[in-house]
Parts: sequence; structure tokens; C-alpha cells
Amino acid sequence: MTGVETVEWAEHLARTYLAPLPRRLAHVEGVARQAARAAAVVDDPALLVTAAWLHDLGYAPDIERIGFHPVDGAEFLQERGLGERLCGLVANHSCACVEARRRGVSIEWPDEESALRDALWWADMTTTPTGGLTGVRERIAEVQERYGTDHIVAQSVTEAAPYLLGAADRTEGRIASQTLR
Repeated sequence: MTGVETVEWAEHLARTYLAPLPRRLAHVEGVARQAARAAAVVDDPALLVTAAWLHDLGYAPDIERIGFHPVDGAEFLQERGLGERLCGLVANHSCACVEARRRGVSIEWPDEESALRDALWWADMTTTPTGGLTGVRERIAEVQERYGTDHIVAQSVTEAAPYLLGAADRTEGRIASQTLR
């Protein structure tokens, strides 16, 4: 992180911009709680929780531009001079590359494929739309049901499921190993 973005700053930004979307804000709050649970198993715990607070920022009415929230959020952060790693985590959260490809949208930031990235995906995919806890398979099924099988979001999450499950399995394994120490 550049030093500008802190967990408290990210929380304030999310609460400010997502205030018009209380259900989305509740989800983000839950993702941040889950990220805090996994913080001990990543190289930069504060960055994980910061990214969790900001991962859905692109849904905010004042931020949305192209209508693909991972890129809208990452571009908003980049325009404010925030770190490439944070922007990359936001842009690529929860296997966004699949939906981006289906939409014909480019993601400019690389997917770092790290323990931190896995933990962010796990936190997002184990949090319900209202901020509660769920399993990854249940979350995938919920998205499919909510959007319907013909919707690009449902189709994308179906295609991404093996990658989402892999990230979740790796994160849960890391958490379990940390707990045994």
C-alpha cells in the first residue's frame, strides 16, 4: 500500500460511496469481517481488509462508469493515485476476468494469484448479499438463482466456479494450518 490507504480510510470510503446501496454495503461489511478472519495467512493483512472494503466500490452510483464494477472501482482508485496492487485486487476480485471476457471488457491489472488474492475471493464468496456467512457452493448457487441461468453474471460465476472453489479451499487450508500452530 502507498500509505494513503488504510483500513479505516477504506471503510470510510466504502461507507460514504455505498450509502445509497445499503444491501451492497451490508455485503461489503461482511466481506471485510471475513477478510479479517483470514488476515493472518497473507503477506499484507491490512491490504487484504482494505481490498475487502473496496472490492465492490464500483457499484456506487457516483463511481460507476462502464457498468462493470470491478473495473469501475479499480479505475476510481487508480485515478486517486492508489497502489497498483490494491487496484489489481479490486479489478480481479472473484475471478472477474471471466465476466470481463464475456462483456468484452479489458482488465488492465494483472491477477496476482497469491494467498492474499485467494483470501479476498474466499471472503467475497463466503458472504451473502446481506452480509451473512455462507459456503462458496451455496453462494454460487445463490448468484445463479438470483440472476437466472441466461444472465451473464450467472453464466460467468458458473464458468468461474472451479477457480472460486480452488481459492476457497486454499484459503481454508491456510486458515486451518494457522489455527493448528
